[in-house]
Amino acid sequence: MRQVMGDTLRGVGVSEDCVADILLAVTEACTNVVLHADSAGAYEVTTTLGRAGCRVEVRDNGQGCRPGRRHRARTRELAEHGRGFAIMRSCVDGVTLRSVPGHGTSVVLDKRVHWVAPVSTPALNRLKTPDQVVCSVCA
Repeated sequence: MRQVMGDTLRGVGVSEDCVADILLAVTEACTNVVLHADSAGAYEVTTTLGRAGCRVEVRDNGQGCRPGRRHRARTRELAEHGRGFAIMRSCVDGVTLRSVPGHGTSVVLDKRVHWVAPVSTPALNRLKTPDQVVCSVCA
């Protein structure tokens, strides 16, 4: 997933700093699916890129979260667990969690991107619509 998404974003001219931030945030979201989804680890990652920014959605078909349920880690566990959303928030401009009990969870990551070249480059002009799905991976 990281290789495909990273190569795709670089291929249309997204700056390396933005690519690194997006990949770290997406990795954290995917790790949460594997650890918490109870859906045999199956999930889908969809990346939509437009001139203004990038949106990545990580969706699973797990049990979802119950409203008001929060995972509280003990102090000694914080060194290894419980920091995923903080890491995601530090890497991207917006993190949205949507969960419906019994119907899975999605994490939406939004980031304004910087381009390596001016927006009028041929690679960026290949985006035929203002926002276009440029990468979709199922795991």
